[in-house]
Amino acid sequence: MGTRAGPPEGTPGDVVVITGASSGIGRATAHAFAGNGARLVLASRSPESLGDVVAECAALGGRAVAVPTDVTREADVEALMEAALRAYGRVDAWIGCASTYSYGTFEDTPSAVFRRIVETTLFGQVHGARAVLPHFRAQGRGTLVLVGSVFSKVSAPYISPYVTGKFGLLGFAEVLRHEYRDAPQISICAVLPATIDTPIYQHAANYTGREVRPLPPVVAPERVARAIVRSVHRPRPVRVVGRLQGAAIPLARFLPGAYARSIESLMDTLALRRGSTTPAAGTVFAPDPSTNRVTGGWRTAGALRSWPYGLRSARRRKSPSPRGGEPAPRSGTGA
Repeated sequence: MGTRAGPPEGTPGDVVVITGASSGIGRATAHAFAGNGARLVLASRSPESLGDVVAECAALGGRAVAVPTDVTREADVEALMEAALRAYGRVDAWIGCASTYSYGTFEDTPSAVFRRIVETTLFGQVHGARAVLPHFRAQGRGTLVLVGSVFSKVSAPYISPYVTGKFGLLGFAEVLRHEYRDAPQISICAVLPATIDTPIYQHAANYTGREVRPLPPVVAPERVARAIVRSVHRPRPVRVVGRLQGAAIPLARFLPGAYARSIESLMDTLALRRGSTTPAAGTVFAPDPSTNRVTGGWRTAGALRSWPYGLRSARRRKSPSPRGGEPAPRSGTGA
């Protein structure tokens, strides 16, 4: 879509709606926009966590209002859009970050969990687009950023609902770009993160019977937030965040057999760990405000010691503690 002139790190006064703002990438993105003086509308299921993020954004120089929202409910998302217009009179960018996660084979994943993850990851974004795009049409400009995943382009065992939702999301973004080609000042952008250090893994549902952890290497959520800000002011159809795992995309395309063997081995040896867990739905159906932070603590020294030596060596550089706190990593099912 069209590229608008503007500073790469954001313009003071932008009105930005962020779903999934209470934790992980969404919370880091709220901080990034707030640091540039943006006016924010923050949405998630947890009013308590949203209150914390509003205060953090104010401390960074931004202005934010909280609108508790369940993105699986279209009426909630419509109300979010109405609240944004009441607060600021317009919306310049809509950032869809809300997502949930699970581990388990397709057969072992309960139908309700599968459906809920797809509803959050895919239909939550569809509801957001349906709410904001008519407004963009009316004002003649705007940017919709859909946060997908490297798993929008490649697959892996044990995460079938997440992959299903993220594949669908990228296709949805591509269709929207076709349909809005007549509106060059309306941009549809997809940001595809690799493994990011957020609490989504602690929050994940787990039906494997084993402890779980993210696939290394793990990227700081602030990198994704910067990519999202750039997407608003330097629109690009797709941005991948995380070079090493991003290399899996051409590998899967040109050497699908080699990719399949490698991802199956990596998931079995690195994502699933020894240990015993009971089946649990994590935060798929309800949030856990006490664990909502920017990071999941997966880049700390303690977390790195449990990885193979070569991967530890690649991540020796100490990461700064992010705003919003950094807990010790917990394997398993999360909240």
